[in-house]
Amino acid sequence: MLLASVVFCSCPAAAHDTSVAEPDATEGSEIVVTGRAQRLYRNPVTTVGKSAESPLDIPQAVQVINKDLIADQGARDATDIYRNISGVSFFSYAGVTFRGFRQDQSFYDGMRGNPFIGFSVPQLFNVERVEVLKGPAGLFFGPGSPGGIINYVSKVPDAKPAMRLVATAGNYARRGISAEATGAVDKDGIVSYRLGGFHEAMTPYRRNTGNNTLIGDGGLAIRTNRGGTLTVQATVYDNDLRGNRLRGILTDDAGNFLTDIRWNANEPTDFLHLSSQAYQARYATAVGDAVNFDAGVRYFDAVETQHYHEPRGLVRGSGDLVAREFRDQIRDVDGLSFMANMTARVALLGMAHHLQAGVDWYDETNIFQSRILRAGVTPLSLRNPVYSHAGRDAVRAAQMPYTVRDTRTKRQGGYLQDRINLSDAVMLVGGVRYDRFEDGIVGDRFFTDDAVTFRTGAIVKPHPGVSLYASWSQSFEPQSAASQTIDTGGPFAPVTGDQYEGGVKTDLFGGRLQANLAAYRITRRNILQVDPGLPPINGQDQLRPIGEVTSKGFEIDLSTDITPQWVALVNYGYNDARITGSIAGQAVTNAVGDRFANAPRHKLGFWTRYQLAATGTAFALGGEHVSRRISLSGQTVKPYTILDASITQRLGVAELMLRVDNLFDRVYAASGFSAQSGHFPGTPRTVLAELRFGF
Repeated sequence: MLLASVVFCSCPAAAHDTSVAEPDATEGSEIVVTGRAQRLYRNPVTTVGKSAESPLDIPQAVQVINKDLIADQGARDATDIYRNISGVSFFSYAGVTFRGFRQDQSFYDGMRGNPFIGFSVPQLFNVERVEVLKGPAGLFFGPGSPGGIINYVSKVPDAKPAMRLVATAGNYARRGISAEATGAVDKDGIVSYRLGGFHEAMTPYRRNTGNNTLIGDGGLAIRTNRGGTLTVQATVYDNDLRGNRLRGILTDDAGNFLTDIRWNANEPTDFLHLSSQAYQARYATAVGDAVNFDAGVRYFDAVETQHYHEPRGLVRGSGDLVAREFRDQIRDVDGLSFMANMTARVALLGMAHHLQAGVDWYDETNIFQSRILRAGVTPLSLRNPVYSHAGRDAVRAAQMPYTVRDTRTKRQGGYLQDRINLSDAVMLVGGVRYDRFEDGIVGDRFFTDDAVTFRTGAIVKPHPGVSLYASWSQSFEPQSAASQTIDTGGPFAPVTGDQYEGGVKTDLFGGRLQANLAAYRITRRNILQVDPGLPPINGQDQLRPIGEVTSKGFEIDLSTDITPQWVALVNYGYNDARITGSIAGQAVTNAVGDRFANAPRHKLGFWTRYQLAATGTAFALGGEHVSRRISLSGQTVKPYTILDASITQRLGVAELMLRVDNLFDRVYAASGFSAQSGHFPGTPRTVLAELRFGF
């Protein structure tokens, strides 16, 4: 594919119908035009490294999903875009498997503060692009999984007047409408705005379920000085999910569903309701020609309330009845983030230096209230489920007291990095970060620790559009608060990780071909395990930080214009994550034997779009293949391949998109969970129509 793309892209681009083209370059009196397909999904700049940089100047694998790809794929939430990211696959809810490791951390405009807490999935309505930094990201983002991080970049106000209206309809009673507008508040454009609203409702395929999502988003941008802008934004979310929180469908050990995938352990009166708000302000300015400074603050407050029936596996001696318990849970989370970054381009000792320095701070309160009714909950048949509308389990649970856990999290850190240009073709990168953290449960023990992490790398550019790189980077993650008690042997040092990565990135033929190859090896240490050689204390098993995991693999990402009207994206990831150090017979979290749950060896995704300039019609085809996995209980999760297709037609100021997901209506498991809860089924064939107006 790579070689074929190079051949195709080297052919001269012919001019075509200017009704769907935009000027790209001029040379004398000749006008050269390119279609919407050309460079459609490419991003020459990313801010995932806390400053605006070309991906070719970052010594780690980076992927960016921009608003064009989000719109063309009709993506609604984060799970809709995972297929575009090599090395990333779905685990559960908003969690993913990232280079073999489970993680669910998200950042917004470079700051902590995810308003989709617990079991809700990030929505994309107010997202401009999604940036993915693969491998340890501790230098810029602090504690986190070594697999990588996902950063959601918000849409911002713009002085250019524009409006977009979208009406949506589809099967499963889907209907929705959204609108967003930007423009200048004053005649000089010193103050600009953005306003947006989104509503969508549907009745999904699982029994008793219903989704109703509302998003309101607004912001102002104020030009405070030459080169300086203050942007303030506020977003509110209301996500009402009936018949949730969803678990999976029970399977046999070979991964076959034991009943129809519409089955649901939840009663019609069960629900999940998320209400959250996020407020942030960012100031960015240029100081002369060589220095840039930005600072941001973000606050969020989210409450997630759940009434749901948790499946507990088959009733002993039955092949049809599923035992259940009822859970009444409330998660009340709020957090405050702050960050400041500065970049400077200076010449020292005859070499160009790109210096970066920054600090960040985060304070979170997480109050979890839970009451679980285990006795007297009626089992549910797999083959002939009978549901009750009485909500009697909720009434009985309401007579029980809540168990309350109040967890506090504090993070402070600072970093310094220098990228030295030894020449136009050779760069060296080195950085160091210091972090201090405090975690604890109110009424129990608080613990404080710190860590120093490093990042080094080298970049060689034999051609301005080709970057060869190698890097070493570190990460760390504090142990969970529940594992730090004296009874378990705590406190313990953080989980640490480091990665060796090498690869090549290309940006050739004026951006018409981007092909990236990365190979990596990640080692994760200090994983807690039970030490059977030590007696329990107060009924608590003794833990020791002796577990080790090694993840190695490679990834290929290709984005190319095969012709001026035909664009293609292809990504492939191979991963082998194994336990390489442990106590015999003692488990590592998310592992079965020496392998990890929901960590596929092979994952392939693609998307291709061809447009007919004369008619304003575009055809697209996409797909995903995920190889065999295992669940947390060691059951097989079968491999699957699904295809999607769409047609988009321009209608003057409007555009109509018709999209079909899971084109052949395959029954498959998107991920495995446990023998008690089953596998998460993939969505059956789904039809979506969007009528878009742009002014």
